[in-house]
Amino acid sequence: MEIKQIRNATVRVSYAGKTFLIDPWLIDKGKMGCFLDIPGNPFHVPDASKESIPMPMCGLPEPAEDVIKDVDYYIVTHVHPDHIDMLPDGTVGPLLDKTVPVLVQNEKDGEVFRRSGFLQVIVLEEEPFRSGDITVTKTPALHGVIEPCGDACGIVLRAGQEKTLYIAGDTIWYAGVKNTLKEYKPDVVVLNACAAEIVGYGRLIMNDEDVEAVAQTAKNAKIVISHMDTVAHASITRYAMRGLLAKRGVVYLMPEDGETLAFN
Repeated sequence: MEIKQIRNATVRVSYAGKTFLIDPWLIDKGKMGCFLDIPGNPFHVPDASKESIPMPMCGLPEPAEDVIKDVDYYIVTHVHPDHIDMLPDGTVGPLLDKTVPVLVQNEKDGEVFRRSGFLQVIVLEEEPFRSGDITVTKTPALHGVIEPCGDACGIVLRAGQEKTLYIAGDTIWYAGVKNTLKEYKPDVVVLNACAAEIVGYGRLIMNDEDVEAVAQTAKNAKIVISHMDTVAHASITRYAMRGLLAKRGVVYLMPEDGETLAFN
């Protein structure tokens, strides 16, 4: 298994002979705009100065055409503008190959992809999706400590002799994550952990305390930290996270954009 950190939550996973592209947000640096550009200004960040920062805050580490080359499946954990490119007309994924199957969390997200011209939209149900020897299982997520800012999910990949991979998605630490760790006993866990925060919703994804809770629950798993240094409402940088986790004694991997991790 190989996991290539692209940018934010976008990762490219080579697994049991297939390539999965997770949450493909491919827009150029700054082209999504900032919070102040959103009509009606409905979202606010605890540090108001961040509301004028254009996103993504960094570019892709390689051309978008290379990111999507030879991908067998897209997996989109939820339709938010920092996980999939969104156009003003409500369609998504303009840079993606619409003949590649896309796996989504529910029928609502599935309909968005169908309207966007994707030809093979697969809604993850209670039963795992199967591709040869590989199973893809949808797992629960809680996208906010005060109020979830929409539905989200994680996924578990399993196959034959491969290590079990759990991508938790946009979630905080809560019983759903704990139960997933105990049920599937993953060898590798990917956590979105920049502690992004929106007023009224609270912290939307994990912070260092949550990462420690995962590490203590899944003591034998490799912990990979993703979703860093790209969105304006983040409250923890890679630099800060290193210090925070050192104090907590957590062993982890936090790849730079463009870096590939191999798990044999």
